[in-house]
Amino acid sequence: MEIHVYDTYVEAKDGHTMHFDVITDVKDHGKAIEYAKQWLETVGEKGAKVTTEECQFCHSQGAPKPVEDAIKANGFFIQKMEGCP
Repeated sequence: MEIHVYDTYVEAKDGHTMHFDVITDVKDHGKAIEYAKQWLETVGEKGAKVTTEECQFCHSQGAPKPVEDAIKANGFFIQKMEGCP
């Protein structure tokens, strides 16, 4: 499976920055932003600003098996980097 990685930096409610990648099997910027918002809601950050400024296409690559499985099950995978719960 080829995956597409969107590098994302979002300001949390308390002001710190959360850095994470939105990974999908479709190269669709709107979908990546939608997935970022869905995930943010699950971690208590509903309403966080996510636009093409915060979420930018980074690159495409092959998917490791756990990422591929998550995408098949949920449509996306979030790779937490810094400041994420």
